[in-house]
Amino acid sequence: MSQPVVTRFAPSPTGFLHIGGARTALFNWLYARGRGGTFLLRIEDTDRARSTPEATQAILDGMAWLGLDHDGDVISQFARVDRHAEVANRLLSDGKAYKCFSSQEEIAAFREAARADGKSTLFRSPWRNADPTTHPDVPFVVRIKAPQVGNTVIRDEVQGDVTIRNDQLDDMVLLRADGTPVYMLAVVVDDHDMGVTHVIRGDDHLNNAARQMMIYDAMGWDVPVWAHIPLIHGPDGKKLSKRHGALGAQEYQIMGYPAAGMRNYLARLGWSHGDDEFFTDAQAREWFDLGGIGKSPARFDVKKLENLSGQHIAQTNDAALQQEIERYLEVAGLEQLKQSQKDGLLTALPHVKERAKTLPELLEKAYFVLTERPITPDEKASKALDSVSRSILSQLTPQLQTVTWSRDSLEAVLNNFAASQDTKFGKLAGPLRAALAGRAVTPSVFDMMLVLGRDETLARLEDAAA
Repeated sequence: MSQPVVTRFAPSPTGFLHIGGARTALFNWLYARGRGGTFLLRIEDTDRARSTPEATQAILDGMAWLGLDHDGDVISQFARVDRHAEVANRLLSDGKAYKCFSSQEEIAAFREAARADGKSTLFRSPWRNADPTTHPDVPFVVRIKAPQVGNTVIRDEVQGDVTIRNDQLDDMVLLRADGTPVYMLAVVVDDHDMGVTHVIRGDDHLNNAARQMMIYDAMGWDVPVWAHIPLIHGPDGKKLSKRHGALGAQEYQIMGYPAAGMRNYLARLGWSHGDDEFFTDAQAREWFDLGGIGKSPARFDVKKLENLSGQHIAQTNDAALQQEIERYLEVAGLEQLKQSQKDGLLTALPHVKERAKTLPELLEKAYFVLTERPITPDEKASKALDSVSRSILSQLTPQLQTVTWSRDSLEAVLNNFAASQDTKFGKLAGPLRAALAGRAVTPSVFDMMLVLGRDETLARLEDAAA
């Protein structure tokens, strides 16, 4: 029986949830959830100067919006420093690590001399095999004894086998002079203790894998499956940065992208399943595998994000979509809907959600049902309500008072009325849009009339005619 899958997402709480981090979290979540495994969250907060509670909360909020639920409690790396030091001291007592008394000045001088001589600046500590009786009574760091011959092979599910010569590896510091553990040690100990079977992370950590494998090997621990995914680039092919636009996951929430659309787009960003572009969460969980991840950096494309978001808005259940709209209004700091507006919006959603790419665009399409009488037309709509148009609306209103309120009946009445005015329905549409919504661009006139109902429709037409 194969070992149950355990993945983890381990961000540093020094800012928002970066869009690249959100994709890493998603890949780990999909891989675990698709295999009945466990997805863990660890906050790597050992950098106390830069870690903040606000940043931690931003990460949690971003993951909550994306629907990336984790198993068990959130783990604080800082809370485990004693365990990290315990492992370093065990390696020290087992002779697999050693005390290094070289000062920073001595190391800097060595590297400067090596550069001058055109030699490798990789520091080789003179204390690696020193007799403990020669140890001075001064501060020291604890270094691991790196292998010095042969090769280290990182067997990576995305990058393939990556070979690093061991003579290029330094004796990495495990404990600083003040006794605090370094990040490299903490990551390995935490991943081992948490039972992590697959480490899926950005390929900027690829070189770290060789150094971290030294600790796994020295402790006799199983090395996890590595999967180092390429970073996300902007449309210009350069590393994604502020010049390309928003970087934080929550910025996209505030811009009104639906979570399902964002999940779909991020999953597709660097991973593929044939030619499939649009897919559901259930399909993503079923399909996602490490073999589908490409080796080249993915390029962030807002147009593709908008396209997928629009498809998810169109296919989302109306009640669920309304709840997402209400959450969007809350996080964006916008005015909340009154109950009457919620009721009207729920009725309007089937008629307006087909072509909206974002939630603000959807709300604009639904403006006609969210606004209240008396309606003030915007500048373009006002031009459609000249004296001739008002006269036409006043003649139309009585004919709508007794008609059966269905699409077929409304279409018949309006088309017949247009013919009686020696014009086409298209000429009536502008004044009707202006009267019903106060906008020049709206959903179908018939959709608006059906959603608003007879009484509200007639009242708005009478207001406009007056």
